[in-house]
Amino acid sequence: MSALDPSLVEALRAVAAVPRLLVAFDFDGVLAPIVDVPSAARPLPGTARVMNELSELPDTVVALVSGRGLADLGAVSGFSAPVRLVGSHGGEFDDGATVLDDEQRALLEALVAELHALVDGEPGVMLEPKTAGVAVHVRNAPADVGARVLAAAAAGPGARPGIESIPGKAVLGMSVMRTTKGSAIDLLRERVKADAVVFGGDDVTDETALARMRPGDVGIKVGEGETVAGYRVADPEAVTELLTVLLEARRGA
Repeated sequence: MSALDPSLVEALRAVAAVPRLLVAFDFDGVLAPIVDVPSAARPLPGTARVMNELSELPDTVVALVSGRGLADLGAVSGFSAPVRLVGSHGGEFDDGATVLDDEQRALLEALVAELHALVDGEPGVMLEPKTAGVAVHVRNAPADVGARVLAAAAAGPGARPGIESIPGKAVLGMSVMRTTKGSAIDLLRERVKADAVVFGGDDVTDETALARMRPGDVGIKVGEGETVAGYRVADPEAVTELLTVLLEARRGA
């Protein structure tokens, strides 16, 4: 018996009937369970299969929209064309890497240097370099260390002019470009001429995308926490189930 809310099933079947559909999901905690080592994250096998099958349907565009850098997202997800990849909270699209100007490159170099000085030697803290920024991960750090490092990073380098700070779950992303997953969804919607969007995410950074849902779209919060999404599921396993419902309905539309 399905664990999905009947209203979500109904909404998925309705949106599956639109002429051109964009299906976009965050990766970590949504398509893939959260793991201690970010490089070890992988999508659930059933989810990977359904996402690939959706991407092969006519007039159906499937995308991953993640805070990870584009190259990292491709490596851990295993997805490639026709599935679209958007990294760095919308700062990198797979049809053209982000190009920084001289000022932004200098700002990024200074940011990385300052963060290394701040976090080097802190147990369990990791820096993730990205094309347009860097992320401070504290998931494997002691709670007091993580809280202190994130606060120092936010108040110091993250507060510098020209730096966009993006807090998440046990992570603080910093970018020299002003991008959000919401702006990425808007751009994808426009580029692919989608009549409707299905988007799912679990993190606070996904709320910018969930807030961009329009009438006829389906926004889904994965897991606990406050959300503007119209629907909620418990975990990545439930995401596999909802994607299966969408696939079957889209095939029959």
